[in-house]
Amino acid sequence: MSRIAYVNGLYQPVSEARVSIEDRGYQFGDGVYEVCEVLDGDIIDLTRHLDRLERSLAALEIPMPMSRGALTAVFREIGRRNGLTNGSLYLQVTRGVAPRDHYFPARPVRPAIVVVAKRSDQARIAAQAEAGIAAITQPDNRWERVDIKTIGLLPNVLAKEAARRAGAREAFLVDRDGFITEGGSSNVWIVHGHTLITRPASPGILKGITRAGVVDAATALGLAVEERAFTVADALGADEVFVTSATNTVMPVVRLDGNTIGNGLPGPQTRLLRGEFHHHSERTPIY
Repeated sequence: MSRIAYVNGLYQPVSEARVSIEDRGYQFGDGVYEVCEVLDGDIIDLTRHLDRLERSLAALEIPMPMSRGALTAVFREIGRRNGLTNGSLYLQVTRGVAPRDHYFPARPVRPAIVVVAKRSDQARIAAQAEAGIAAITQPDNRWERVDIKTIGLLPNVLAKEAARRAGAREAFLVDRDGFITEGGSSNVWIVHGHTLITRPASPGILKGITRAGVVDAATALGLAVEERAFTVADALGADEVFVTSATNTVMPVVRLDGNTIGNGLPGPQTRLLRGEFHHHSERTPIY
């Protein structure tokens, strides 16, 4: 089956889809994105994703490209046209197409929008979760408004590539005060007993949708959630460490900078949250 993308009002094969070379996303990274998990034919936590999309767009003074209802219809249509059962939907909205200038376009332009689908290998992800992954630490050298989900991800890309070259799956970004902010493409959690600890939501981290879902699940399961900053040493001394993201939900981390976390195996609270997460999620059927 040929992959189908939605680009500025058209459904086209990915191999034929095009955006302008004067799209401000291409030239300035002037845009935002969302990644929604699709599981068993359902879009997970779509309302929260659309809420965050609206917040990100408002912060950059980019109007919504269409109504929430119309955008949901596009998501579902892209899912159907791609036969998507498990995977993700990627949405990107940029300020639009205009002659290159650092100023916003003098005349109003329509925001540009792209939606694509990607299948996931559920067996591979499950195997990683069963064994746990490794992470390394990297300096957090991003701009100060990472709560806006912009497409300007070069620092994240470099950190993730450093992790890959070190034989790890994730990079924990560390601020100048020695505190872990988040992962290159995830939020970071540590566990002590029955208490989950994660960085407070602020302009210094992206308030992850899966992060919010884990808070819901933890509350329902009677686990305590503490939002506070923590150091690399805190992570190394934790009973468990895990990361959360739309593509991996709850993923245990068993090694950090070559050091073993806990007993080197995914811990009980991480396993519990991974198993229970989707029972506390909003689900929007594609089919």
